[in-house]
Amino acid sequence: MNFDDQLRRYFGSDKLDSVPPSAIEAGIERMRVDFGLETDRGRRFALWSLLFLLGAAPDLDAFDDPADRDAARDFMDMMDKDR
Repeated sequence: MNFDDQLRRYFGSDKLDSVPPSAIEAGIERMRVDFGLETDRGRRFALWSLLFLLGAAPDLDAFDDPADRDAARDFMDMMDKDR
């Protein structure tokens, strides 16, 4: 799942600064629904990662597999180091 494709799918643009706040909220809600329904681990992680970047990611408990929780923790640490 390509990052720009995700942005276009959920927000109608790959430029978030041009998306109205109400459309961002609606896109985040659709992403949360898709995250809950997604069965492919890679796609779930991609959705979670974008939700995390938007400040809307579910808790790590949303991942059943400990390896996925560890990967999410690593992603969080990596993003924290860049700040």
